Amino acid sequence: MEMILILLLTIPALASALIVLGRKRETIERIHTISSILSFIAAAAIAVMIWRGQAVIQWNLLRADALSAFFAAIITFVGAIAGIYAVGYMRLDESDPGRIRVFYALFQLFVFTMLLAVTTDNLGLMWVAIDGTTLATVFLVTFHDSQTALEAAYKYLMISSVGIAMAFMGTVLMYYAAAARVGEIGLSWTSLISIAAQLDPGVVKLAFVFILIGYGTKAGLAPMHTWLPDTYSEAPAPVSALMSGALSTVGVYALIRFKSVTDITLGTAYTSTWLMRFGLLSLGLAAAFLVSQRNYKRMLAYSSVEHTGIIALGLGFGGYWGTVGALLHLLNHALSKSMLFILSGSILLKYRTTEIRGIRGLLGAAPWTGAAFLCAIVALLGLPPFGLFISEFMIFRAAFEAGSPGYAVAGIAFLALAFAGILASVNAMLYGKPEGDLETSDPLLWHIAPVTLNVILLAGLGLVFPNEVRAFFDQLLLIVGVSH
Repeated sequence: MEMILILLLTIPALASALIVLGRKRETIERIHTISSILSFIAAAAIAVMIWRGQAVIQWNLLRADALSAFFAAIITFVGAIAGIYAVGYMRLDESDPGRIRVFYALFQLFVFTMLLAVTTDNLGLMWVAIDGTTLATVFLVTFHDSQTALEAAYKYLMISSVGIAMAFMGTVLMYYAAAARVGEIGLSWTSLISIAAQLDPGVVKLAFVFILIGYGTKAGLAPMHTWLPDTYSEAPAPVSALMSGALSTVGVYALIRFKSVTDITLGTAYTSTWLMRFGLLSLGLAAAFLVSQRNYKRMLAYSSVEHTGIIALGLGFGGYWGTVGALLHLLNHALSKSMLFILSGSILLKYRTTEIRGIRGLLGAAPWTGAAFLCAIVALLGLPPFGLFISEFMIFRAAFEAGSPGYAVAGIAFLALAFAGILASVNAMLYGKPEGDLETSDPLLWHIAPVTLNVILLAGLGLVFPNEVRAFFDQLLLIVGVSH
């Protein structure tokens, strides 16, 4: 059983090394594509094993339970969709072969670091892996080598470094709280959970604040989000898709793990208060920027801040519906946002601009791209029959059950504001007459074809919630300490 866990991490790591050694572009592309698909197959196999009753798959410092499998599946699915699109996208890039090789190698290294973060049982190794995601992506952000991309990468590196330093302090404090009570203890989740009730409440309170700010920076929570709009808008489209759909989920994963420990020590009220505050702040701030956004990639970036805020609210409201809603919303957001950033790459190739006012008549100029973009936006806005409608309904239902109607009313008002801003921008892009004489064609049509899987999954999650899926989510809830 443990071999599949080892394989999950070996595939992207080995692919990154082989790509560095590769010389022919066709060979590099083949290694990259096969690795992206095989990584998802391995993650799916782990999820199926756990769903069928294998509670934990473990080998040395590696450990996968239902929560790890859930996040690994999201990371590898987004990695596969973005990876396939990257091949077509990079073929249109005129960079020298050396830079193309570095792009694919870092792409696979990025996937590896994210997978390591969600499949290790060691708090320290998870911190190292999440720090590694920054080092891998900062060079991907600067791939186009423009002045704005360099500025975005510098901002990303500085703010992420501060955030990861805060997360390190939180990790050290949590370890200190454990060592002060029971002496020498390994830095593993299982050890920490087992003695969580004995930890010093004062130290744990301080540790969680550091953790929330540190890993909240990676997740994109306000006010630590300021790196995100610049980075997402300047990175190549496949990288933006992977960062928005997968990297932000890794930050949420770390928060959930530490929240589980803190809740045992202090009860749920402490973490809930902090998460609701940061969640509502993120939602409100994002809504304010979405009202008058001029750049469609920045619009999608601020939407990521908005939805991270919704996830934080769900975790804060807690209970069965709040936690299930948050996890389901995380999945739905990853599916819709990765799809939108991939399509944004094709829109950029078609119109040669990221300015909303420069995009008109998308449905006529690129029918398949426009139709897919419309579907993804409808899903992102939380309209039926797509999954985000269900997950948002669950979250705000949990707010009333938790006795937090004020947060619910404010959150719904901010959602309505964000809805109006995005709808106005997208309406202008989809309809009207494009400037100049654009021929009707869809750039990279076959490379965006896999996003139909995103649409199918989003619709499926909005229409049905099968018993098998419910059973898997019940396993997730047990891990995070929530009962039905």
